[in-house]
Parts: sequence; C-alpha cells; structure tokens
Amino acid sequence: MITTAGVTTVNPATGDRLAFHPYASPDRIDLVLATAAASRWSSSEVEDRVAAVERLGIVLTQRREEFAGLITQEMGKPILQARAEIDKCVTTCRYYAAELPGILEAETFALDGDTAMVRVLPLGVVFGILPWNYPWWQVIRAMLPAIVAGNTVVVKHADSVTGNAVAIEEVFRQAFGAGVLQTLVLDGATASNVIADPRVAAVTFTGSDRVGALVAARAGAALKKCVLELGGSDPFIVLQDANIADAAVAAVRSRFLNNGQSCVAAKRILVHRAVRDEFVDALIPHVAALDVGDPTDERFSIGPIARADLRDTLREQRDRALAAGGRILAEAPAPDTDRGVWFAPSIVEVDSEDSTILSDETFGPLGALTVCAGEEELIAVANSSRFGLSSSVWSADGERATAVARRLETGAVFVNMLSATDPRLPTGGVKASGYGRELGRWGVHELANLQAMRIRAGKA
Repeated sequence: MITTAGVTTVNPATGDRLAFHPYASPDRIDLVLATAAASRWSSSEVEDRVAAVERLGIVLTQRREEFAGLITQEMGKPILQARAEIDKCVTTCRYYAAELPGILEAETFALDGDTAMVRVLPLGVVFGILPWNYPWWQVIRAMLPAIVAGNTVVVKHADSVTGNAVAIEEVFRQAFGAGVLQTLVLDGATASNVIADPRVAAVTFTGSDRVGALVAARAGAALKKCVLELGGSDPFIVLQDANIADAAVAAVRSRFLNNGQSCVAAKRILVHRAVRDEFVDALIPHVAALDVGDPTDERFSIGPIARADLRDTLREQRDRALAAGGRILAEAPAPDTDRGVWFAPSIVEVDSEDSTILSDETFGPLGALTVCAGEEELIAVANSSRFGLSSSVWSADGERATAVARRLETGAVFVNMLSATDPRLPTGGVKASGYGRELGRWGVHELANLQAMRIRAGKA
C-alpha cells in the first residue's frame, strides 16, 4: 500500500500492515548519489573484491532463516522456497569468488606486431530498479556482477519488499563497506529523475515491458547503458515422443513455483495433439495435489499472491479466457477467506492462439495449455508471443529437441529441464523480454567498460 509520503508494506497472507517506509528526501537522494560516485571501490584490487563476495556469502548463510522469513512475510513465498532463494544467492557468491580473477583478467594478445589488450573497467554508478518476486535473488543476480566489475550501485527496490531492501543494504554494507550498495525508497517519478542524474552511468531494470520501455526511453535520452529483463510468456513444448510423466511433473513445478510469480515460468504449455490426452491425464493429479495455504508452514507449496491488484488481473485474465471458450483442466483449492490475497492455482485449456492467456503474460498461478497439430505448429505458436525470455522443450530424441530449440526466439532454451537461472550462464531475453545479459562473465562485462588498448613499441 502506498501513501503520499512513503510505502506501507503488507503481509499478503494475512493483510496485516508490517511497516511504514518514508520516501527519500531530495537531500537524502543527493547524499546517496554523491557517496556512490565518490566511492573508492572502483580502484579496489581483485583480491579485495573476492574477499568481500566471500563475506557476503558467509553472512547470508549465517542469517538464512532471518532473511527467508522476511521474504515470506513481505511477498508470501512458501518458506522452503524462500530458504532456497537465499541458498541460490550463496551459491552465486561462491561462483563469483572462485571465477572473478579470471573474469576480470585483461586479455592480452599480439596484433600485427603490436601488443593488444582488453581491460574490464567499471562504468561508475549503476542504478537498479528491481522487482518483488525474488527480493534477494534479483539483487544478487543484477547487482552483484555490476559490483564485482568495480561499480557502485543504488537500488530502488519494489515497494512491497522494502523491508527486504533495507536488510539487503545492511548486509552489503557489512560485506563490502559503506557506499557500495545503497537503497533509496522512491516513487516512480523520482526514480525517473535519478536515471537522468549525471552521476548515474548505467541503469538496470527488471519488471514489466510497459515500464521497461519508459526506463529505456529515459536512459536513452541521457545516452546511458541500459539492461532490461522484462516479462516472459515462456513456452513449454511437449513433443510427440516426450516422456509424458516427467514432462507433466515439470510443467506443474515450473508453472506454480514461487506462487506462479516467475518470469521464466512455463506460462504456455504447448502439447503435440498425439499425446494431448495422455499428458492431460498425467497433469491433472499433480495440479490437484498442490497445497495452498500459510506460507510460513512447510506443508504448503503455494502461498498468496503478492498483491491484490495482481490477483485481480489474474481473475480477469482467467474469466476472459473462459468466456472465449477456454476450459479449466485442473485446479487446486485456495483458502476461502477475506484475509490475504489468494488465487486457486489452475490450468486452462484454450483453442485459440489469440486467447488472452496466450498473448499476455500471466504472472501468478494460472497456466494455459493448447494443443498443436505437429512440430511446425508448436514452433510457430511458441514464437507467436511478443515475449522471448526462455523456453523448454521435451523429447526423448535429443537431436529432434535440439532442432526445435534452435528455432525458438528466446534468450534461453532448456531441453528436458525446467527453465531456470544459473550463475554460470547468461540470462536475458529478446523481443519484448528486453535486452542485455546478467550472470556469468557476461553479466560482469555487460555493465563494464571493455577498454581496448593497442601498444606499439617506441623506437630508441
């Protein structure tokens, strides 16, 4: 809930108010940007950066339960998944601690008798506008590569997870020192002004394609580097020879993980006509078995929707799909109460690729299933979306799956696996899913100055 002077966070499972966070004053914004710009972090040695990343991983490990509980409290993630989110952050810290010296090492080679070199240098201050669905992982994924490149970062986190944002700043200060990562509580208009501030060198944004276009326009007007990780409507393609049992389990897990609020979830399940009945029969019991309830209770795998407006959008999308001829194939019951923000997880079968739940992103526990006549139609429907974030292909024939995968217009493809981010691989999309890459060495280089240097020996 937003007030004229700040943000009030709310527990989506109960509707209880948690805390009030005032918006940053102009003086506070100026101080944060000045501190970030004046930081000496950009001149730090690689060994110091590695040590700081290691400290971050240690603190996250030590305070895992505290931070997982905060995630669950503010956005409703089931507690087991909240712990897994912190664990993934720790894994990423370990990856960068081990690989950073090689990632930052200058590449040197001979070039027509000269010595050529490519160095990885920081850009300066990076402004990150980040979402609520993975409060800690999104910061680690987007901002840690920028920090290890030598940049300082300023974060405007999503309103609904401001308590997490405050805790994140504290942890980074403990690991990296003051000024390397700072948080500002801002409204949208003020965040837009920060993008244009001359002390900001680059911007990274994760969120909707609508807001991403506004961020890109603002950054572009100031000629600043911008990385966008936007929405997704990921296809989950089941070919005729797929292992149906495995595919059905994976489809349910992918669609409903994190209460269905994941950019790389299997939002469009596209099934070969020859195996439609077998797949649906395998899918239904897994959906029906989903346990929806108190996210602090380990027995439940699905919690509440993060906000009431998101739930209302899902209801509208489902109702429009049903009105257009869609049919609910499977559904799990949700708590029948006015307290909290609940939505019954469901899969709707639709016949038309023009259905709203195929053309629009559904950000919550609502999946679409459609049947295609063969591989060509499966590929065509998969590519018909304006989004292109990730995709998943299921087949017993590796060559066939790879051939399909190569024709998909997405930033990543997973064969016989769920779509998932990994610190060792780049992540990002194409089309309306944005541009730029995060994670791995690619994420570090994305927000760095790759400076080319060519040296010719002087004559005595």
